[in-house]
Amino acid sequence: MFTRRVSTEVHEFDGVFFGSPAQFKVTSVIGHVFSVDFPPKYQDWAATDPLDLFEAQIVKNESNPKAHICRHLNQEARGCRYLVLWLDCDREGENICFEVIQSTGFNIKDTYRARFSAVTEKDVMKALDNLSTPNRDEALAVDARQEIDLKVGVAFTRYQTSYFQGKYGNLDSRVISCVPTLFCILLLLVIYLVLLRALLKASKVEALTIMDCDILLVAAYFSYGPCQTPTLGFCVQRYLQINTFKPEKFWSLHPYIIFQGYEIQLEWQRGRLFDKTVAMMFQKLVAEDGFLEVTEISEKQETKGRPVGLNTVNLLKVASSALGFGPHMAMQIAERLYTQGYISYPRTESTAYPPSFDFRGTLSAQANSPTWGSYVQGLLANGYHKPRSGTDVGDHPPITPMKSVTEDTLGSDAWKLYQYICQHFIGTVSPDCKYLRRKVEFSIGGESFHCTGHQVIAKGFTAIMPWLAINDKNIPSFTKGQKIEVSKLELYEGTTSPPDYLTESELISLMEKHGIGTDASIPVHINNICERNYVQVQASRRLVPTTLGITLVRGYQSIDPDLCLPDIRSFIEQQITLIAKGQADHHCVVQHVIQQFKQKFSYFVKKIEDMDALFEAQFSALTDSGRAMSKCGKCLRYMKYISAQPTRLYCGTCEEVYYLPPMGTIKLYKELSCPLDNFELLVCSMPGPEGKAFPLCPYCYSNPPFEGIESLINTVKNGPSGKIGKGAGMPCTLCPHPTCPNSLVSQGVCACPECSGTLVLDPLSAPKWRLCCNKCNCLVFLAQGAHRISTTKERCPECDSSVVEVDFNKKTTPLEDGSTLHRGCILCDELLHSLVEMKHGRGFRRMGSRGGRGRGGGRRGGYRGRGRGKMVDPKMSFRDF
Repeated sequence: MFTRRVSTEVHEFDGVFFGSPAQFKVTSVIGHVFSVDFPPKYQDWAATDPLDLFEAQIVKNESNPKAHICRHLNQEARGCRYLVLWLDCDREGENICFEVIQSTGFNIKDTYRARFSAVTEKDVMKALDNLSTPNRDEALAVDARQEIDLKVGVAFTRYQTSYFQGKYGNLDSRVISCVPTLFCILLLLVIYLVLLRALLKASKVEALTIMDCDILLVAAYFSYGPCQTPTLGFCVQRYLQINTFKPEKFWSLHPYIIFQGYEIQLEWQRGRLFDKTVAMMFQKLVAEDGFLEVTEISEKQETKGRPVGLNTVNLLKVASSALGFGPHMAMQIAERLYTQGYISYPRTESTAYPPSFDFRGTLSAQANSPTWGSYVQGLLANGYHKPRSGTDVGDHPPITPMKSVTEDTLGSDAWKLYQYICQHFIGTVSPDCKYLRRKVEFSIGGESFHCTGHQVIAKGFTAIMPWLAINDKNIPSFTKGQKIEVSKLELYEGTTSPPDYLTESELISLMEKHGIGTDASIPVHINNICERNYVQVQASRRLVPTTLGITLVRGYQSIDPDLCLPDIRSFIEQQITLIAKGQADHHCVVQHVIQQFKQKFSYFVKKIEDMDALFEAQFSALTDSGRAMSKCGKCLRYMKYISAQPTRLYCGTCEEVYYLPPMGTIKLYKELSCPLDNFELLVCSMPGPEGKAFPLCPYCYSNPPFEGIESLINTVKNGPSGKIGKGAGMPCTLCPHPTCPNSLVSQGVCACPECSGTLVLDPLSAPKWRLCCNKCNCLVFLAQGAHRISTTKERCPECDSSVVEVDFNKKTTPLEDGSTLHRGCILCDELLHSLVEMKHGRGFRRMGSRGGRGRGGGRRGGYRGRGRGKMVDPKMSFRDF
């Protein structure tokens, strides 16, 4: 066995393939190899009419170019005879199969598909013995959804972002950064180990085995999504029901009796009345009679059925309502449990077990559990029950535990989810819960009342799922015709109450009912509307829409209600399912849906003022927002600082918006001006005692004047006007201006020992002087208590760092002759180096002996003028819309 690391790990070992000795290579991908996007000519927001996007050709680019997965697959496939694909067994996995085939160049005749539902030796070996071919129709269904979501989502998002962005001062149109989240990495290791153990001999034949490690990419502006917006619509619809609800008073009769030591409140057959006069009339009739007569006694054995198999949607509901996990987090935990081999594949719509399912083997794996092992042993000894018939949609078996594990191994959150999955599975093969239900009916004054009692005969599955248990409720023994005096008669007055805000569990049910999203994408849609500030998750995981979310939906409703109703998306999902089944043509479905949305988009553009009127009523105009802070370099008038996210400055004269760092406190910086554009400088101070502070020019921050600066900012020009995106820009600590006293050239001291950045003097840190890295969180504290520390134009001859000048306090000066002024390099000067303290880093030592990187690592000559580079839009692949 041999393992090496390239783009992803490659494991090579000997085994048997189709009865012949073989050499295996096992490697992996990171989610989708390719993502859909528009060609470069459509990337410029300002030069592209969003309407043209509906007819634009789309291209597939490598999803993660830095990982070089496509090149990696192509190189590893060289010399291999067969390709075996071990991707997730769903539509997305099928689509990735064909991406891998494209990358490797394999002939489809030499390509095999392994289908499995759990990462265990038994399941992996069974899949290897029953290899099939990839399903082209299911892959095309994903292609169709990707193209529809990209074109519709980007067109609407670009248009309404360009229209509303910067127009209102207190409008929180939050930007979500692209953060990759990897899972399934252990799938590679587990399958590889299983194959290695089972396959023994070598030969000249080689097989390349590919597995999947998914990646989740979230990106948004002022976004619209064919799934996201109807999801938000459900939340806003419930909000409107609550706001328009009119409470009504009602009255109900509650007679009480005391019999055989029990005080019992009887229930009125009429329930409640909304007319007080009529209710008081019935109260009088009952009071005048005074005695209840037993008219009927019934006793019946009833059954509470054990649950059906657990599918993804039901798991997400329970996780939110009972375990306190949001759907997104619950899915991440479930995926991690799956890759570790503790549960079966967590994305399934089926609740029916296949006929070949090994119930005894799955139960036996839990027989030694310290939590429920004794209960499982009883089931194995006395005979387990066949699960109830569920729904089989032909994808994967219900979610089940695959092996036993303890809480100490998993941790608190993962254990809660694993525990529920185990209890649910054990419950499906347990007996039903049986109980005796007794009902006694009474009559008085012509009115009927009753009381009921329960007595559990057999706990059944509720012994392992106690939260579903039937509680005993004892009532005394009555005789038909018996008369009992009323001890108390109450006319209860109540008020109807509105429904509460939707819980995540209720929202999931609505999405499932209306066909919004899939079992895999439902958590993503809910997470999106939360992160984009359309709804907020409050107590009991209830989703309360924000003013922004409400106004958006009301705006869609005023123009075209279809844009936020579930009907269209439900239709699209039905058509995509037909593609997956081979019953509809991929091209025809895509063209039909795109043309429908193109017409809706044109009408939306014509009527956008209807939505704008709602925004005007809810949000303040930019000219009425903020407070005066600094002068504009163009008109020399004061600009207004708007603290609502995204933080920005607004010049009412020039009608220009300048975005600022999203975190920290913004203040005027000594009334200094930028030598490039005459804008007054600001200083941004991050919170906390060790938070960094750095100066910035509002104009340079939003419009970096030097080409190539994007690589240092670690961003791209992505705004609708080609500007640097909100929250990322060029502060003075990155500016290569040669003469500005606040630039990197003037204030930079030496290279950061933690990254490729530069340690820059924080001029506002006195008396706790420090250097801050302009890229990472590294802090270097200098001579504490000094009167002044400043950089000089001198360079250290040993390491090329800037020489600093320190003016020590007379009382604490470390200089032997009592003088206070000292110049030196903080790396090479013995005195200054002894006073250095580093935080947030691995260590801080001299660099002169190894040549050092000096100030900025030689990057200062890499910029050119104040020209404008090519505007590049980020990939807006709404794959998980």
